[in-house]
Amino acid sequence: MQRDDLISALDSHLSCGLIKDYCPNGLQIEGTIDVQKITTGVTASQALIDAAIANKSDMLLVHHGYFWKGESAVITGMKQRRIKSLLDNNINLVAYHLPLDIHSELGNNAQLAGLLGLENVQDLPVSPQGIVKMGELAKPLSLQDFTEHVEACLARPPLSEGHTNRLIQKVALCTGGGQNYIEQAAQAGADLFLTGEVSEQTIHFARENDIAFIAAGHHATERYGVKALGEYIAREFSLSVEFIDIDNPA
Repeated sequence: MQRDDLISALDSHLSCGLIKDYCPNGLQIEGTIDVQKITTGVTASQALIDAAIANKSDMLLVHHGYFWKGESAVITGMKQRRIKSLLDNNINLVAYHLPLDIHSELGNNAQLAGLLGLENVQDLPVSPQGIVKMGELAKPLSLQDFTEHVEACLARPPLSEGHTNRLIQKVALCTGGGQNYIEQAAQAGADLFLTGEVSEQTIHFARENDIAFIAAGHHATERYGVKALGEYIAREFSLSVEFIDIDNPA
């Protein structure tokens, strides 16, 4: 398939033109024009690039790409090595950040809500729409039981704050570094707010506003959007797509 046709279709499906972001979405580094094999993963680290090279991929599709707002424009050190590896092997780098967080079906938040078994999932009134979702468990669980459920789903132990026996039914979530949305979750009546990361002040807010909190890992909570996007590409365009999970405890 022609690279530009695929990217145009993905940009449209993810509504990239409507979303203001901190990095360019879509094609970030140009490689071969003909795309048949794609490697997907969370972050365009050197390890994932090396895996894409070993797979003889034409495209590396990630959630966390390059060229973030405020970073140095100088291409040296780690950045130079990564970009050189992609250019030397004619591999396209394509990244979708916020568009892949908030998409109603393929997005990180939607995928995580589904993985956790949440029902009646709705967007909270936070911009951009879809950045925070809230749903309900089919039946209430204690915080301890829900924490164990999260650990089983994500295959890593989360940080959990709150009384272990408090009942949890309404769960708000924002994958990745969404800890600052805990206030909106509390205002919406959530019993628990789940995100990837935790800041020192997040714990104090949770304790003083009677809301349970779970930090389940930035990487662990954001594996599922890019994986779902890859599966969509394989299904819709009959391309070879492989998701590779480069472990990251953060």
